[in-house]
Amino acid sequence: MSIQKQNLRRRKQLAEALFAAKDAAELERFLVDLCTPAELRALSERWHVAILLDKGELSYRDINAQTGVSTTTIGRVARFLNEEPHQGYRAILDRTQEA
Repeated sequence: MSIQKQNLRRRKQLAEALFAAKDAAELERFLVDLCTPAELRALSERWHVAILLDKGELSYRDINAQTGVSTTTIGRVARFLNEEPHQGYRAILDRTQEA
Protein backbone atom coordinates (compact mmCIF):
# COMPACT_ATOMS: atom_id res chain seq x y z
CA MET A 1 0.00 0.00 0.00
CA SER A 2 1.36 3.42 -0.92
CA ILE A 3 2.13 6.02 1.72
CA GLN A 4 -0.59 8.26 0.27
CA LYS A 5 -3.19 5.50 0.65
CA GLN A 6 -1.99 4.75 4.18
CA ASN A 7 -2.30 8.42 5.11
CA LEU A 8 -5.81 8.59 3.65
CA ARG A 9 -6.83 5.45 5.58
CA ARG A 10 -5.40 6.89 8.81
CA ARG A 11 -7.19 10.20 8.26
CA LYS A 12 -10.47 8.32 7.83
CA GLN A 13 -9.77 6.34 11.00
CA LEU A 14 -9.15 9.60 12.84
CA ALA A 15 -12.41 11.07 11.53
CA GLU A 16 -14.25 7.97 12.73
CA ALA A 17 -12.60 8.25 16.16
CA LEU A 18 -13.60 11.92 16.42
CA PHE A 19 -17.15 11.04 15.41
CA ALA A 20 -17.29 8.31 18.07
CA ALA A 21 -17.12 10.80 20.95
CA LYS A 22 -20.40 10.78 22.85
CA ASP A 23 -20.38 14.54 23.48
CA ALA A 24 -18.28 17.70 23.16
CA ALA A 25 -16.62 17.20 26.54
CA GLU A 26 -15.44 13.71 25.62
CA LEU A 27 -14.20 14.95 22.25
CA GLU A 28 -12.28 17.75 23.96
CA ARG A 29 -10.59 15.24 26.29
CA PHE A 30 -9.63 13.13 23.28
CA LEU A 31 -8.19 16.17 21.50
CA VAL A 32 -6.16 17.13 24.57
CA ASP A 33 -4.70 13.61 24.64
CA LEU A 34 -4.14 13.52 20.88
CA CYS A 35 -2.67 16.97 20.18
CA THR A 36 0.11 19.09 21.55
CA PRO A 37 -0.90 22.41 23.10
CA ALA A 38 0.40 24.18 19.97
CA GLU A 39 -1.65 21.92 17.68
CA LEU A 40 -4.80 22.52 19.75
CA ARG A 41 -4.18 26.25 19.72
CA ALA A 42 -3.75 26.20 15.91
CA LEU A 43 -6.95 24.20 15.43
CA SER A 44 -9.00 26.41 17.75
CA GLU A 45 -7.57 29.57 16.16
CA ARG A 46 -8.54 28.36 12.67
CA TRP A 47 -12.05 27.53 13.85
CA HIS A 48 -12.41 30.97 15.47
CA VAL A 49 -11.17 32.63 12.27
CA ALA A 50 -13.71 30.61 10.24
CA ILE A 51 -16.50 31.87 12.49
CA LEU A 52 -15.32 35.48 12.16
CA LEU A 53 -14.95 35.20 8.39
CA ASP A 54 -18.39 33.68 8.05
CA LYS A 55 -19.92 36.64 9.86
CA GLY A 56 -18.35 38.85 7.18
CA GLU A 57 -17.96 41.87 9.46
CA LEU A 58 -14.16 42.08 9.76
CA SER A 59 -11.28 42.44 7.32
CA TYR A 60 -8.28 40.11 7.46
CA ARG A 61 -6.34 42.86 9.22
CA ASP A 62 -9.08 43.35 11.78
CA ILE A 63 -9.18 39.60 12.44
CA ASN A 64 -5.38 39.58 12.75
CA ALA A 65 -5.48 42.48 15.22
CA GLN A 66 -8.27 40.87 17.24
CA THR A 67 -6.87 37.33 17.33
CA GLY A 68 -3.14 37.49 16.60
CA VAL A 69 -3.61 34.88 13.87
CA SER A 70 -1.41 35.58 10.84
CA THR A 71 -3.01 36.98 7.71
CA THR A 72 -1.56 33.96 5.87
CA THR A 73 -3.57 31.60 8.09
CA ILE A 74 -6.63 33.82 7.78
CA GLY A 75 -6.30 33.72 3.99
CA ARG A 76 -5.95 29.94 4.03
CA VAL A 77 -9.07 29.53 6.16
CA ALA A 78 -10.94 31.92 3.86
CA ARG A 79 -9.87 29.94 0.80
CA PHE A 80 -11.05 26.66 2.30
CA LEU A 81 -14.26 28.30 3.52
CA ASN A 82 -15.13 29.87 0.18
CA GLU A 83 -13.31 28.16 -2.67
CA GLU A 84 -12.16 24.63 -1.95
CA PRO A 85 -14.47 21.73 -2.84
CA HIS A 86 -14.25 19.98 0.55
CA GLN A 87 -16.65 22.45 2.24
CA GLY A 88 -15.86 21.06 5.69
CA TYR A 89 -15.88 24.48 7.34
CA ARG A 90 -19.19 25.35 5.63
CA ALA A 91 -20.90 22.13 6.68
CA ILE A 92 -19.97 22.50 10.34
CA LEU A 93 -20.61 26.26 10.46
CA ASP A 94 -24.09 25.71 9.03
CA ARG A 95 -24.79 22.85 11.43
CA THR A 96 -23.60 24.75 14.52
CA GLN A 97 -25.63 27.82 13.55
CA GLU A 98 -28.77 25.68 13.35
CA ALA A 99 -28.27 24.36 16.88
